Amino acid sequence: MTDLPGRRLLLVHAHPDDESINNGATMAKYAAEGALVTLVTCTRGEEGEVIPPALAHLAADRDDTLGAFRAGELAAAMKELGVTDHRFLGGAGRYRDSGMMGAPQNDHPGCFWRAEVDEAAAALVEVIREVRPQVLVTYDPNGGYGHPDHIQAHRVAMRAVELAAEKAFRKDLGEPYEIAKVYWNCVPRSAVEEGFARLRAAGKELFPGIASVDDVPGVVPDEEVTAAIPTAAYAAAKAAAMRAHATQIAVDGPFFALSNDLGQPLFADEYYRLVRGEPGVAEGREADLFAGVSGVSGPSGAGA
Repeated sequence: MTDLPGRRLLLVHAHPDDESINNGATMAKYAAEGALVTLVTCTRGEEGEVIPPALAHLAADRDDTLGAFRAGELAAAMKELGVTDHRFLGGAGRYRDSGMMGAPQNDHPGCFWRAEVDEAAAALVEVIREVRPQVLVTYDPNGGYGHPDHIQAHRVAMRAVELAAEKAFRKDLGEPYEIAKVYWNCVPRSAVEEGFARLRAAGKELFPGIASVDDVPGVVPDEEVTAAIPTAAYAAAKAAAMRAHATQIAVDGPFFALSNDLGQPLFADEYYRLVRGEPGVAEGREADLFAGVSGVSGPSGAGA
């Protein structure tokens, strides 16, 4: 890839829809500001539960065509966010959705959970060395909530960060490159509690039930949050992207539900924890994932 924009953001997610739920507004913001936003999705989400009855036949225990359908949903979601560079790790269908922890699908020979970490990381190294992102976003070591593919995405992403910078590793994959900052997705507990308070005030009739704080992936104590990105202006784009994942998400205003029909708040502002690299502010939370990155200036990222 030539003529790279000054600011380059790489996100590594497990399944189609994870990116929109976790980072949709952030992706829309940076894409609108002229940054290169690259999404790598590790599986096509073949084992997901299907919400619309008319599409139930897509499920793994019936036609097993959900993966290809969800790839189409992902493409539609990326159009809503203005993101033009989205890829599947190793190519579409290279790694299969592993199902929930403890499920028989964990043992499928082609599932992502069973992938050799360095082998999968090499596919991501190739992307890193091509697009040369200053910032990478992925999950915490528990994958946010313990899903095998989320845990594996964390392992693969963090390993790829190391391998991409090693001069001796796979010279055929491009020139070595060191990513300046790595963030893990998170949500401060206070924001989650406030969001559920809004949902309860709006009325339980929106969804059959209401989820709990513990159902939200990546909830952390407020003090662990190092970046709060002001993305409320992109909340509509995020909601539209989530709606594009219609097999997996039902959106109602500023709230949504997954296949369990339990309502959750849709967060307009998005939050992160810096785990590698130097913070761009002396104290408090960063408001820009690129804060402090050498050579980057202004919303269009005119620097190197």
